Amino acid sequence: MIHGQLLTPADIENLDFSKGAGLLPAIVQEVASGAVLMLGYMNAAALRATLERTRVVFFSRSKERLWEKGETSGHTLDLVGVRTDCDRDALLVSARARGPVCHLGTMSCFGEESATQASKLAFVSVLETLIEKRVTERPDGSYTADLMGQGIKRIAQKVGEEGLELALAGVADTDERVVAEAADLIFHMMVLLKSRKLSLAGVVAELAARHTRSDVES
Repeated sequence: MIHGQLLTPADIENLDFSKGAGLLPAIVQEVASGAVLMLGYMNAAALRATLERTRVVFFSRSKERLWEKGETSGHTLDLVGVRTDCDRDALLVSARARGPVCHLGTMSCFGEESATQASKLAFVSVLETLIEKRVTERPDGSYTADLMGQGIKRIAQKVGEEGLELALAGVADTDERVVAEAADLIFHMMVLLKSRKLSLAGVVAELAARHTRSDVES
């Protein structure tokens, strides 16, 4: 087991369950947005069940048994991966939430508002996933699916149109209009990237590389 890598069932015996009387705290994070969804506890059996079912399973301290998140509500947590911290006594669970996580009806047990600016910005990742879903499923009435069906030339044309509208708004329109036009441009840019089988992650990597180069050159 290497710190930072995804856990496998074979790694369970190397975790330090002794400090928590057989339980490890498990922080659940939404993989798309990075939002912290909840805190639960896992014993070895719960962690093994989580890895085997690819749905998040906890040990209920009140019921004294394993319980799969959403077993009554249907709002399950689909597992993406589990990592441990450097001391091997805590878990970070990456998951996709199928509905509200909190019993009060909010997506997070820590409230509806994003706790950090990064969580808010991470919505673009959620939008990227939604665009991919629309492209794959092609539901009737979907603007995204219809635009993708018109081909790359039409998509590129829309990006050009939205870019021009943003530029014009930036010169002579209200702040609200500038924000709206910027949102339109970003959306259509994301559709263009998807049509080329590219991702925002690649764009971010390019920006990060440029920043590193500029730091070195300065």
